[in-house]
Amino acid sequence: MAGQKDKVVLAYSGGLDTSVCIKWLQEEKGLDVIAVVGDVGQEHEGLEKIKQKALKTGALDCVVVDMRDTFAKEYLAKALAANALYENKYPLVSALSRPLISKHLVDAAHKFGAKYIAHGCTGKGNDQVRFEASITMLDPDIEILAPVREWDLKTRPEEIEWAQVHGVDVPATKASPYSIDDNLWGRAIECGVLEDPWMEPPADIYTMTVDPAKAPNKPQYVELAFARGLPYMIDGNQKSFLGIIYALNEIAGAHGYGRLDMIENRLVGVKSRECYEAPAALALVMAHKALEDLVLEREVLHYKLGIEQTWATCVYNGQWFSPLKEALDAFLLNTQRCLSGTVRLKFYKGSCTVVGRKSAYSLYDYSLATYDADDAFDHTAAKGFIQLQTLSGKTWASNRRQEGAPAELFDAEKQAGPLKRGKYEGVTAIWKQVAAAERAAAERDAVASDQA
Repeated sequence: MAGQKDKVVLAYSGGLDTSVCIKWLQEEKGLDVIAVVGDVGQEHEGLEKIKQKALKTGALDCVVVDMRDTFAKEYLAKALAANALYENKYPLVSALSRPLISKHLVDAAHKFGAKYIAHGCTGKGNDQVRFEASITMLDPDIEILAPVREWDLKTRPEEIEWAQVHGVDVPATKASPYSIDDNLWGRAIECGVLEDPWMEPPADIYTMTVDPAKAPNKPQYVELAFARGLPYMIDGNQKSFLGIIYALNEIAGAHGYGRLDMIENRLVGVKSRECYEAPAALALVMAHKALEDLVLEREVLHYKLGIEQTWATCVYNGQWFSPLKEALDAFLLNTQRCLSGTVRLKFYKGSCTVVGRKSAYSLYDYSLATYDADDAFDHTAAKGFIQLQTLSGKTWASNRRQEGAPAELFDAEKQAGPLKRGKYEGVTAIWKQVAAAERAAAERDAVASDQA
């Protein structure tokens, strides 16, 4: 129809930024806005309330999706298989939810015939990359808008003033000094005093974990039963993976476990001080690793370590739907086929420790590991094994000693060590030959010059 507006699908949270985005996209871009609200386990004021706020602000429609079960089964399950810790610390809290939200944004764009998808990310963070990379790989023809990168509203007070002038409801309470993103897997906290890496995090940033000093004086033991790499039972009670995540967030958080304070290398090239709470995520990764130690064959386990870091970096960088990440998933899935068993965790005063593990697929053989009378290990095989294991190094060492080359026990400069034959250049046969040839050539040149 003539004069019909183009549509844009907006990732909407109900906060100040995305509320302003609705009105800004309408007035500055002349677009009809369809808001998409996803529940990935974050704290919120009620999804229906958020929907009504979007509609009141001017959204043409608002799609509300409970994504928690899918998030656990299809996203967090893969992260657990990868023991995913970016820079070996961060369990990818925000990075894991973005591709799922992006998938629903693309689905909504197709449903409503939208030409654009918009997000409320800044130009300095990682999430802009994650949203845009995911959307592009799902549908390369959709155009992406990033209002916060475009508008001239540099501060929160400027945004609030703009919102008030344009009839956008703003929070009546004082804004938190922190920027927070949370979901089932944990909470990411930044900004405010946390921007000073020397400053100890204030107590008020934490909501999922108690102060370890104030945690119970008695430890709590938890048993997790796994099948094909995923926990399905906690302390004898069968639960969905989603239910176990909720239960472990409560248990671990009550004992003050799950806090991280790190300097993180962002994809955009900035070092950022980040604080996280991820009680269930960190406890599950620890338990999962302990079971893999017991079940996976040595070479697979060692090779998997590199795959895990590549997987975590790939997802951190917004490449969830990339061919590389899909290929890595296939390897990881194969390693989980026999990963069944039980792990016992001990929570106490901010710590989580693995204190027991068992599995029908365990490769731990007591008769091979023990030093007692039941020892079945063939000690006589060790001599030949060592001879073959060290043969290459022995050949190298013999050659270098014979030629007088510098070695760990021979200081060529100080002419000290077992060889005691001077500098490398002076004792190696080939160098002697080169030096003699150079002297002979110089002598011939001198004679020829005198004769001339």
